[in-house]
Amino acid sequence: MSSSQAPRSGARSEPQASEVEKVVSANRDTSKVRVLGRSPGSAALRPGITLGSYPERDEAAASWLDRIALRWNGGRPQRVLDALSREAERIEQRRAQLAALGADAFAEATRDARRRLRREGVDGPAAGEALALVCETARRALGTPPFSVQIIGGIAILRGMLAEMETGEGKTLTASLPAATAALAGIPTHVVTVNDYLVARDVDWMRPIYAALGLTVGAVLDADPDPARRRAAYRCDVTYATNKQIAFDYLRDRLIRRDRRARLRNELRDVLGGECAAPLLRGLCFAIVDEADSVLIDEARTPLILSRTPEAGGLTAVSVEALRVARALAAGRDYSVNYRERRIALSDEGAARVAELSAGFGGAWASRQRREELAMLGVSALCLYARDEQYVVRNGKVQIVDPNTGRAMPDRSWEAGLHQMIEAKEGCPVTAPHEALARISYQQFYRRYLRLGGMTGTAREVTGELLRVYRLPALRIPTRLPCARHRCGERVLATAQEKWAAVVARAAEMAARGRPTLIGTGSVAASEELSRRLHERDLAHRVLNARQDAEEAQVVAQAGERGRITVATAMAGRGTDIRLGEGVRELGGLHVIATARAEARRIDRQLIGRCARQGDPGSHELITSLDDDLIASGCPTWLRRCARWLLAGSPRLGERVAVQCGAVAQRVAERRHARIRRALVDDEEHLEALLALSGPSE
Repeated sequence: MSSSQAPRSGARSEPQASEVEKVVSANRDTSKVRVLGRSPGSAALRPGITLGSYPERDEAAASWLDRIALRWNGGRPQRVLDALSREAERIEQRRAQLAALGADAFAEATRDARRRLRREGVDGPAAGEALALVCETARRALGTPPFSVQIIGGIAILRGMLAEMETGEGKTLTASLPAATAALAGIPTHVVTVNDYLVARDVDWMRPIYAALGLTVGAVLDADPDPARRRAAYRCDVTYATNKQIAFDYLRDRLIRRDRRARLRNELRDVLGGECAAPLLRGLCFAIVDEADSVLIDEARTPLILSRTPEAGGLTAVSVEALRVARALAAGRDYSVNYRERRIALSDEGAARVAELSAGFGGAWASRQRREELAMLGVSALCLYARDEQYVVRNGKVQIVDPNTGRAMPDRSWEAGLHQMIEAKEGCPVTAPHEALARISYQQFYRRYLRLGGMTGTAREVTGELLRVYRLPALRIPTRLPCARHRCGERVLATAQEKWAAVVARAAEMAARGRPTLIGTGSVAASEELSRRLHERDLAHRVLNARQDAEEAQVVAQAGERGRITVATAMAGRGTDIRLGEGVRELGGLHVIATARAEARRIDRQLIGRCARQGDPGSHELITSLDDDLIASGCPTWLRRCARWLLAGSPRLGERVAVQCGAVAQRVAERRHARIRRALVDDEEHLEALLALSGPSE
């Protein structure tokens, strides 16, 4: 990726710019050209004669020199931050000068900046002038200019870096600065976030800025699959979309452009203005990934598969038979369950029992391998997948719940027949297994952007992986105001019953003080169990989960009101801006209670980050139990037994040991997920090498 030079305002300006340029110099591949010196201008980042109608980066492996440069330069963040801070000061000074311009003069300045950007690109002094114009436009459109930390973040993103900004620092506005600057240069810009709610909200919030600059903005929503409307959204200067939908749309484009004749037709359509089938996107030019650790790390364990659904055939009968066999098997004797790895192992006795139980079924059951696979799928559906935890049932359909966002995913399904087995278990119509048409991982997809930037509040633990896999250096940006978040500690109780009682008591205490309380739960079932207990205590509250998401915006808007209790799954984590009601700040702000450790510390910090935003006061605490799924599956049995024994006899010492149980289980989960991601990358690179002579693997 390319880097920018700071506007030259003195003798020290070039060294400042070169310091930033060194950090991203190893991240500068554009299309199939390895750029080792100064990167080309915006013409190398937009569709045109240079790169064709659908530019994307050649996914060549990083050279040893690139890897060394990334590691070396990634270790000097303070020097980079100092350079960007000085550049942000110059941009703020220029914005103050532009504030004196009248409407006509300002419009002329904007047109001049657009011409300069198209000529010089976003890697030269024109970018600084454009950023100052965008900042002043934000002030005129929204009533307040971006703060210096937001400008620093915007510069870092524009130069292909990840800006790590604390939750509540205004990342939505930060993203609009590089997005508008790149769009003024004619670069199709994608702002990628994690769900429809944030897409719609961010487009609504930022539309006045783009409109004032003469830019168009579009939204691609999961709920709107119409190709014509999607194509129109991608034709806008700036497009907001969810991470899944933009990747699937890219796969659809790959099907259109798979052979040489399809590519030629696309080039002829551009020249002749024909109406032959056109791709949805305009290439992969510049992406700004919001909540980058969620998209690039948490979501990266599973490849995306574009598929079609054939007829279901006799799958219903086979699934019902498999569940009947599974229910007749005895745990421990016929099969064992590895909850940590989420796997089923069939014993020799179990294999013989399966053969006996399925003797009269025929068909797929005649094959030993196939009948054992069916039996293990049935056991998995019964033992490893629970309603309102891994999935919900809506309108007679099984919908997977994303563990990272807490949202239902109607278009996603489990593979290898598992989804059909769960449908049969729940009595839903059994659908056919999807037939794969194309596949890609998030690692493959985002490395194909000519320029990639991002932002998040929780990248600390994964900066090395982001650098290694995506060549995306992270820069931690300080907060605008001192953080007033108070940590109330962690309590670990012996049983789930004790935990829920403690949570309800704490929520009642906060409500009596008039403070709003946000309670985070690990699943739909847990949120509804807590809701039942709150009802028993006559404590008014609202619930936000994958089953009750229709009023999400209203629930979030009211969550900061005086005495309000809100129970939510991970839906209330990333991107949720809870604003304090009147008089709440004086009472201590929002109080957050986490009732279970997530599988990564970063996700816990996202929930905690809902309180004490932008200098407001707030507090948080963790109340868990030794019965929690993460501890039960990830912590050694002897350590849990020791903690239970100590909690009964020496509560203070027992709680310290129990806290370590949760920490150990969380680290185990983090390492397991990192291994899965690394294995996926290695498999894809191996597959690419095998298929190098026959074309791309997807």
